[in-house]
Formats: sequence, C-alpha cells, structure tokens
Amino acid sequence: MKKKSDYVNEKEVDHPSHYNFGSIETIDVIEEQKWGVGFCAGNAVKYIMRHEHKGKPTEDLEKAKWYLERLIEFYKNNGKKEKKNG
Repeated sequence: MKKKSDYVNEKEVDHPSHYNFGSIETIDVIEEQKWGVGFCAGNAVKYIMRHEHKGKPTEDLEKAKWYLERLIEFYKNNGKKEKKNG
C-alpha cells in the first residue's frame, strides 16, 4: 500500500510557504480574529468539492483533511485554539 507521501508533497498541504508572511501563517491570523470556525469548515468543503477538477485529487483531499482536523481540535479544546509548542 502506498503512503500519503507517495501521492502528495506534505509541505504543500501542511504549512505551505505561500501562506506565510514572515513568521506568521495566514490560518493563525484568521483564527486570532475569530474567523476560524467558519473559515476552516468552508475550506474543507471547498477542497472536497473541487478535488476531482484540478488534477491533484489527493492533495486537495489532504488539504480538506487538514482543515477538518484543525476544526476538530478547536472543538475538543472547548472552542479555544490549540497552543503551539515553542
């Protein structure tokens, strides 16, 4: 069975450089402004809906999964952003 890394460049799904401004990642700004829940849910839906149309279905599904996992962690932490180490 193939691993996820056989299908997709992990860095393009989890923290791609084009979503950073210096050391600040776009998702962190969105969540800090309390836009995070709707943004994460909406992006998960967006990536699921277009996964068969861009030529990289696995990458789009991995991106949807990333947003869903972030949203799940938000709710597991009682509506609080998970603290980062470091």
